[in-house]
Order: sequence, then C-alpha cells, then structure tokens
Amino acid sequence: MVDAAAGHGSGGEPVLVSLSAPARRSLVDGLVRPPGSGGAESVPIIDADRPDRELADFFAEIAHTDTGFVARTDDGDRALAIVAATAAALCGEDIRAALERPDIAFLTALKPPAIEALRGVLLAIETDSPDTVTGALHILTAD
Repeated sequence: MVDAAAGHGSGGEPVLVSLSAPARRSLVDGLVRPPGSGGAESVPIIDADRPDRELADFFAEIAHTDTGFVARTDDGDRALAIVAATAAALCGEDIRAALERPDIAFLTALKPPAIEALRGVLLAIETDSPDTVTGALHILTAD
C-alpha cells in the first residue's frame, strides 16, 4: 500500500495503490531446470515423450486447474512442442496440431499477460540435457 497523500499537507485520504510484480516477458527464462527442481510434490509431472493423444488429453485437463505442471524431456523439439501445446490448451486451440507443428510466430507474439498465464501452467521443463532443450527453445526469445 502506498499513501499518495502523505507529505503533501492536503489532509486527504490515503490512496491505495496495488503493487504487483510485472508480468513475465519471456516464455523461456528459468523454464529449463534439472530433474526434481520444477515444483512442489503436489504438482503433476508429465513425461513429454508420451504419445500426442495422451498429452492432448492431459493438456485439455491441466489448463483448467490451478496446480500447473512440470514436463520432463531431453528432446529440444519436444520441449518446444510442449510450450506450443500449453498455449493451445489455454487458448482453446487444437492441442494435437500444436504438438505436431508449433506456431513459432504465434508464440513469439504473445504479450506479457499471456506469457504469465502460460508460465503459470507450464512451471518447468526438467531435463538431463539442458543445452539441447535450451537451444531448441531459443527460437522463442526476442533478439
């Protein structure tokens, strides 16, 4: 809370201003992590290398919960597909199509509130191959 009237001698009522952290501006900063570091025990962990049909069902459900999830993969292309499928699930788009053909232009055009929403669902991608996964996700960073 900030008292905007303090020190101004106006004798007016304080003005309450909500201060919150700004929305994230990156889809990938801090996303890739070592195994076991992605979230609390209550957070679902999904093997991202499962068949698309199973992943699509998972994404359709997880997008409507408040727990979020952690994905595990050592495949950079699959990590990119997981980001795309998360966005598709949140937007009501075709999740299987996003898994098969991530829309890079759409993902890189997301505004900070949309990025924050996506990262509120996709909490981390855990991997034993951080260079591979980070390299594949680099396409999502603004240069």
